[in-house]
Amino acid sequence: MKALQIAATGMSAQQMRVDVVSNNLANMSTTAYNARRAEFADLHYQQLARPGTIAAADGTVLPAGVQTGLGVRPAAVSVLLAQGSLLQTSGDLDLAIDGRGYLEVALPGGGTAYTRDGALHRTADGLIVTAEGHEVVPGIVIPDDARSLSINAAGEVWAYFADRVQAERLGQFTLAGFTNEKGLEAIGGNLFVETEASGPAIQGTAGEDGLGSLRQGYLEESSVDAVREITELIKAQRGYELNAKVITAADQMLGATTQVR
Repeated sequence: MKALQIAATGMSAQQMRVDVVSNNLANMSTTAYNARRAEFADLHYQQLARPGTIAAADGTVLPAGVQTGLGVRPAAVSVLLAQGSLLQTSGDLDLAIDGRGYLEVALPGGGTAYTRDGALHRTADGLIVTAEGHEVVPGIVIPDDARSLSINAAGEVWAYFADRVQAERLGQFTLAGFTNEKGLEAIGGNLFVETEASGPAIQGTAGEDGLGSLRQGYLEESSVDAVREITELIKAQRGYELNAKVITAADQMLGATTQVR
């Protein structure tokens, strides 16, 4: 009787589904967070009688065969690529990406990461960094005497000064696109790193080549749909209970077998 093992894989799958839902709900207020979805695939099949096998001397073949499944396994936890709503904050260093693309971030160890979290800050030296303190490429520094900043849709950063009429261009943020955004690896802190599945980063100017434009004074909210997540949670809970009932039924059948005299 394989029902015990099969039902156990089902319970593990539903538990993983609940874990993904709980992570989504926990990140309802995380800037630019994209919801995740657990995906599953069936396990191998035991071929008791293969389809097409000759079943009689006259050449009759089995049209379907006899195949018994061995359970379920996790296949992927994919990202649902849906842009969240734009929240107006009026902050000079708050940036929302309206469309595709990621800001490039320099990691302390020398690597590169990517983020859609545009809640930027400035250090004591005027360097523009993320909320975690990572430098945002290309390393734009704001002068101490700058009165205000302006960032246009193309990512150009302009500083205004009290004693000057003309604004000074400090630099320009670029955006990175990927052939397969779902292939990016999340490392926490709203950061992603490229993988073989995502392909290399394709650098470009905001608003060009299919990349989104930048919106100063806005932040992208989480794309988590609370109603959908609660529905998924209920379905996962019921699936877990049904698999538990299968284990109970299999245990009762085995108990009846041991009592046969």
